[in-house]
Amino acid sequence: MDRLLIRGGRRLQGEVRISGAKNAALPELCAALLTDEAVQLSNVPRLQDVNTMLALIRNMGVAVEQGADGHITINASTLSVREAPYELVKTMRAAVLALGPLLARFGEATVSLPGGCAIGSRPVDQHIKGLQAMGAEIVVEHGYMLARLPAGRTRLRGTHITTDMVTVTGTENLMMAATLAEGTTVLENAAQEPEIPDLAEMLIAMGARISGHGTRRIVIEGVDRLHGCAHQVVADRIEAGTFLCAVAATGGDVVLRHGRADHLDAVIDKLRDAGARVQAVEDGIRVQADAPAYEFLRAQSFRTSEYPGFPTDMQAQFMTLNCISQGASKVTETIFENRFMHVNELLRLGANIQIDGKIAMIEGGPRLSGATVMATDLRASASLVIAGLVADGETMVDRIYHLDRGYDQMEAKLRGIGADIERVQDKVTA
Repeated sequence: MDRLLIRGGRRLQGEVRISGAKNAALPELCAALLTDEAVQLSNVPRLQDVNTMLALIRNMGVAVEQGADGHITINASTLSVREAPYELVKTMRAAVLALGPLLARFGEATVSLPGGCAIGSRPVDQHIKGLQAMGAEIVVEHGYMLARLPAGRTRLRGTHITTDMVTVTGTENLMMAATLAEGTTVLENAAQEPEIPDLAEMLIAMGARISGHGTRRIVIEGVDRLHGCAHQVVADRIEAGTFLCAVAATGGDVVLRHGRADHLDAVIDKLRDAGARVQAVEDGIRVQADAPAYEFLRAQSFRTSEYPGFPTDMQAQFMTLNCISQGASKVTETIFENRFMHVNELLRLGANIQIDGKIAMIEGGPRLSGATVMATDLRASASLVIAGLVADGETMVDRIYHLDRGYDQMEAKLRGIGADIERVQDKVTA
């Protein structure tokens, strides 16, 4: 099993390229199932979750060609299996995004209930309720969602849907399904994350009629069919935010090429309040900070919320920054109930954190001390890497398969801007 060995104390300097967003690429791979023509995606990140999604759609009989530099061509004209089995879904929650496109195009789908990071309950009931409102018949049996259109119907029907909660994948699934529905669908309480309008722009390029994407109310006028398109995946705002925190923690001067400052307002505001210097530059973001962090940074309290609020996917990384900043801070997690699992590992490195339900109280200190720690989920992995970059001595991060699910060659990118970090493998003995 791979691990990351990090020797802390190195200043970060230079330029790093931000990859395409995992949370945009995965639904866009599923969107290709809506047409029998070729779809070309570029800037697709090299991630384990992307590989899993490609394996899933290949298993359906879809033709997939992978080129260099993140170019992928998908042709679903050969799709013959309308099922997403447990074996390919258990490690990745995003596989549920196959449900809407399969049901919309073929009138039936069988999709396993999803897995993914163990960060709390993320129910798919909003997906099911929305599709049922569009006329689908869905039952859950033996861990699978069995969906089909009623006898005599060939298309979903447009309707007015108000979800009980803001759900990113739910908005994506219902928006994709509605593109081929009969009539108009209105999605109220829709998610506004930048990955939503990016998916909508891809669907529009395929011939869909969508308006309001990026707001709480999305209107989709169904069309008879969609065609192929070429689309570039938007830059990953969470990868960019992670590198912003890493540079602020270690000190340095780094340009995040392709980073979108307009997608990170809440994070950048907190970094500036903390004392880091962050500015949008041509085709990127520049971040500058002084070292050591404890002498220049001030801890910041924050509360996670749906976009455009502070993202839950940045909570762990910013908490690490607070651990080495001056003063006390309070972090309130409102999205997932189990997203403080990284705290015990940060305590092993010398952090001062106390948990009270959904609130973490952090007392900043001048140093962390290297140790062996274990990643528990994707963003927890990133927080431990940042901690290792500033800790005295060596830090070994175990179970980095979580990291590989969402970060494209993170250690190579960090090494390119001055970090002392390497991937190591456990020796196998006979």
